Amino acid sequence: MQASKNKNREKPEPFYRLSMTKQKTSSEIINEARNVLRTLRTQRPFTPTENQRKLFGSGSSLAPQNRPPSVFSVHASSFDLAESRPVSGVRLSPLDFKPVLVTCAKDEDPSISFPKPAVDAAEVRKISSARARLFRRTSQGNVFPAKMVPSDQNEEKLDSEEPARMSNLSRSNDTCLTEQREYTPFNDESGQLICNEHSGSKLEREDVLKGTAGNFLFQLKGERSVTSDGRFADEEQPFPCDQMRKPGVGSLWPRSAGWKRRLAGLEDDTRINESEEEKIFWHMKVLPILQELKSEDKVENLCLACTKLYQALNEGDMLGKRFKRRSVLLKTLYKLVDIDSDPLCLKLAKIILSMKVDGKNLLNVCKLAFKICKNEKNDYIIQNDKLLDCLLEVLTTEDLQKNSEALLYCMGAIKFMSGNAVLLNEMVSKGAVEMLLQLMKQINNIKESDAYFSNLGHLLVQLTATLRNLADLPQARCQLICSDAVSELCVALEQRLNDKDVCTYIVRIFSKLSSYGDFCAALADCSRCYILFLALLSKHQKQQDLVIRIIFILGNLTAENNQAREQFFKEKGSLNTLISLFQTYHELDLNAEKWCHIRGREEEKQTKHPSEAEDVLIKLIRVLANLSIHPSVGAALAAAHRVVELLVTVLEYKSIDVCEELVINAATTINNLSFYKVKGSAVQDKKLHIAEMLLKLLMSNSMDGVVEAVRVFGNLSQYHEICDFIVQKKIYKFVIALLDAKNQDVCFSACGVLLNLTVDKDKRALLMEEGGIGKLVDCLRDFGPADWQLACLICKTLWNYSENITSAASCFGEDTDTLLVLLTSLLDEELVQDYSLDRDLRDYHKHYWEREFKPVAEKLLDRIQSHHSFVPAVTITAF
Repeated sequence: MQASKNKNREKPEPFYRLSMTKQKTSSEIINEARNVLRTLRTQRPFTPTENQRKLFGSGSSLAPQNRPPSVFSVHASSFDLAESRPVSGVRLSPLDFKPVLVTCAKDEDPSISFPKPAVDAAEVRKISSARARLFRRTSQGNVFPAKMVPSDQNEEKLDSEEPARMSNLSRSNDTCLTEQREYTPFNDESGQLICNEHSGSKLEREDVLKGTAGNFLFQLKGERSVTSDGRFADEEQPFPCDQMRKPGVGSLWPRSAGWKRRLAGLEDDTRINESEEEKIFWHMKVLPILQELKSEDKVENLCLACTKLYQALNEGDMLGKRFKRRSVLLKTLYKLVDIDSDPLCLKLAKIILSMKVDGKNLLNVCKLAFKICKNEKNDYIIQNDKLLDCLLEVLTTEDLQKNSEALLYCMGAIKFMSGNAVLLNEMVSKGAVEMLLQLMKQINNIKESDAYFSNLGHLLVQLTATLRNLADLPQARCQLICSDAVSELCVALEQRLNDKDVCTYIVRIFSKLSSYGDFCAALADCSRCYILFLALLSKHQKQQDLVIRIIFILGNLTAENNQAREQFFKEKGSLNTLISLFQTYHELDLNAEKWCHIRGREEEKQTKHPSEAEDVLIKLIRVLANLSIHPSVGAALAAAHRVVELLVTVLEYKSIDVCEELVINAATTINNLSFYKVKGSAVQDKKLHIAEMLLKLLMSNSMDGVVEAVRVFGNLSQYHEICDFIVQKKIYKFVIALLDAKNQDVCFSACGVLLNLTVDKDKRALLMEEGGIGKLVDCLRDFGPADWQLACLICKTLWNYSENITSAASCFGEDTDTLLVLLTSLLDEELVQDYSLDRDLRDYHKHYWEREFKPVAEKLLDRIQSHHSFVPAVTITAF
């Protein structure tokens, strides 16, 4: 009895207790999570799908004229035939030597002779015609550079159809070499030009003029000799270049391959050696297919022919740049591009890309692939081909600065492919994530002062948009974490703060991935991200689609990471930025509310989805609620009057029927802040006004709103003014009625308010008015063995209530006997072991039962028994 009196002098603990600075046990942490402060969760911002596939979406921050086009034409004429030549093993750079004529004296070697005039006009016309064809090729710009062949000279020779005079054909050696200097790269006067021509019959002289048998050998002093076909003279030749070809002996090369074409660089056959096996394979396997492509006019047959062509080229190892007859093949393929057929163009694009074209041709074939992938209906045929492999190879092999535009359209095509689930999985399996991150690293290494910096921003938009789609797949998420994608994305974000499109896609990636704990932890470890997010919020404050995602990310980072809460709050201007955003979107939402009232009730929104302004406020308030979990940050926020004022304003003007999540989030944040009893607390200053706003929630049809309001009253009821308000407004009756809700969380919150009410002796009798004692006993019976926290709270409330007990029967009424049996049963240790079937929670249940419930329940049982004459036989249903 003495112990009971001593206990009566102690003031019961408030419902919510301040978190302790000492190290907590696991049970204390779980208890605190329920009793004290709560984080908030929300849905990830919705990103609508674009109606059409475009290089840049309709929401692009730049005008169309400032972005590369999404619509263009690609024709056969778009390709450059001059770029189709194969690459030789050794390229000879032009030499600055001028050939010097060795004057032919009268006593010159008789073996050296010069061209003789043709014997008749017919012969001359044939030769003149051949020369005209050669110069006609020159005038088209594909043979000689403009500085080497003056256009006026070309026109003069092209237009000459008259038979050449004999004197023209029997020009002197000086004249012949002067003409030759115009077409040779050798300009050094120190070099000697030795002209060897074979003397012989009339037929041989014709061969010389046609260029099929004659050889010009440029002999440079102290240098290796270079033949007219681009080879070194001391290399192995099909026949000796310094010997006269005997009459009747055929050349190993086609007679049409003249020395002038070789000199001009048009002759592909001399660039790369071709084995006999390759020659046979070309004529047996490839050439027939090319003939079929030239003669066929049905698209289906052309597609089949392209498939066979690719297989043949792959089989003969002829894919790539070092294929000798590459130019013939590509010219044939380019002509087919004009056929308006996506399946055919897909086949063509794959082969052309496999031939490793570059320059203008690479750009145009990437545009061709872009056009094909732009049409969503082509996804099926793309799945059945290997275009993705070719495009990924372009990304990994082509020079970033030299081919930035080609890479842009290549990346755009891959972005379109990533919109298809099958192709998206294929990308991941082919290592696209690592490839894209490597490309991003290259882009990040380009300095802002570089001329390519701006254009590469267009490419970065496509790249980050593709990564965003890849982030949907679990395997891709793992690769992004392992590849340290966070740091590269942050670098790109920092460099491109002025490019809203790039920022938006990177933020969308973070928004999606921060919903997963492993990536969220990796992002939280990147301390630079908080500064970047604040900079973006300040720069793009009214860009709702960007702001809402950054706020969502910050909410994820601060949901479970106490270090992230502290680090973000300590960043310069963090709180002011949040307050500024709150103010901006609160005003937008308030204006929308006023406009709605002006239009009338019939114009009120019918949808349950929040507006854009409401959605930002929901996620912004969530950040504040999560930050308030940290002791020092929570105390600072509780003293921030502007923050509390804005939260209260939400409760004032926003109906829970209009936007339930926003109102509940505001109430939860106020509840968290009300936990901190700090000097200058804005919650304490406004506690009565807050209580009035909470009364609207209690009267609403939203059970979640009711529970949240009761939770706030549980904290605020520690103040006598609020307890008086609860009694004055008859709120206690409503709270007692909630005990019948048969819901653990609802009963827990209601018991919190009743516990604080029973601290005041004058208010204890209120429990009897609405049958509160019986309802508490029912809750103890229904939830006690499964929820020791709730059972402990009920026992504390009954302990406060029975402080001045004189008789158990008068104090607890008809529920006395039931309460005695319940307490006796719940104090049985075997009950704890039997009921806690969940192994993970078994230790927690036992620990809490021993430390919290058992001491209070034993004292309450002892008090009742000491004021009760006997223990009746009451049957209690087994738990």
